[in-house]
Amino acid sequence: MASAWVGNRGTIQDASGFNPARDAEAIRKAIRGMGTDEKTLIDILTSRSSAQRQMIVAEYKAAAGKDLKDALKGDLTGHLEHVMVALVTPPAVFDAQQLKKAMKGSGTEEKTLIEILASRSNRQMKEVAQAYYTKYKKSLGDDISSDTSGNFRQALVSLAGSRRNESPIVDAHLAKNDAQILYNAGEKKWGTDEDKFIQILCFSSMPQLRNTFKEYHKLCGKDIEDSIRSEMSGHFEELLLAIVKCAKNTPVFFAEKLRGALRGAGTDEFTLNRIMVFRSEIDLLDIRAEYKKLYGHSLYSAIKSDTSGDYRITLLRICGGDD
Repeated sequence: MASAWVGNRGTIQDASGFNPARDAEAIRKAIRGMGTDEKTLIDILTSRSSAQRQMIVAEYKAAAGKDLKDALKGDLTGHLEHVMVALVTPPAVFDAQQLKKAMKGSGTEEKTLIEILASRSNRQMKEVAQAYYTKYKKSLGDDISSDTSGNFRQALVSLAGSRRNESPIVDAHLAKNDAQILYNAGEKKWGTDEDKFIQILCFSSMPQLRNTFKEYHKLCGKDIEDSIRSEMSGHFEELLLAIVKCAKNTPVFFAEKLRGALRGAGTDEFTLNRIMVFRSEIDLLDIRAEYKKLYGHSLYSAIKSDTSGDYRITLLRICGGDD
């Protein structure tokens, strides 16, 4: 069965002539010397698929008697360490760790929860929930419940439960009906029936939602986003807007997230690493194209001007080319 984390618009594919034992040995040498040979690490880890990297991880453990992740952590620092560790971590485990990190401590990193839960498929979310339970011995849904509140919590828990319809078949009659329900629940009434929005946005298939949004526009002459902005607020509003964006065009959603991570008073490298590494085998080519369309310059050039050193080299390799 094909991996839930591999699509056909990625920048990284399986390397041909792959030999995990040879790669593991080269990495061991690169780490073991007097200084770390970063070039070798970057060359190997950015040009193998995630599945191949997991084979290297297994070979490394067998040969060196320790986890490659720990070796990288002990040998590298800062942004480079974080992106290298991301590259050798299975996608579902990485998402689980990012969700845990977002909920740890005094405040919750809501934007991480929103980005991950709004954009993952059922299969991906099931793997993430499983990885979360294996690692933390707690249910992802329970942790989200105890860390968030209100409609935001209800919507997140629904998404974490992987219960979105994924049928590719669109029901035109249902789209009209759902558009009417959303209109009645929001624009048409005094006060908003948030439950109806959760029911439709968190459980309908993405193709079905696209049709519902078209019908909604026909019905009231407004985009669903405008209605959500005028009816909702706070993190709940942000989550619903993220779902709408992912339903309409997932690569645009990620292009905008990357823009946010690269701009401003410091790079948000956690968001940058998460998107670059885990869309690199799914749709990073499409994200690059949308980035260029939206901002008039390439993602490659944005990364180049906003990062430096070996970290920059690593991200540019993952990016896979200038547009």
